[in-house]
Amino acid sequence: MAKATTIKIRLVSTADTGYYYVAKKNSRTMTEKMVVRKYDPVARKHVEFKEAKIK
Repeated sequence: MAKATTIKIRLVSTADTGYYYVAKKNSRTMTEKMVVRKYDPVARKHVEFKEAKIK
């Protein structure tokens, strides 16, 4: 069997609230770490979310 191209990643809030999103990314085309600006409901504003491993 071939290795899957998409992997699940965890997008962790940089506001240190502990809030995170789970997303998929193509590991072959996006080799660098993913950084996305999304809404953090705990901080109640848009902040950057950085990629981390799912435990």
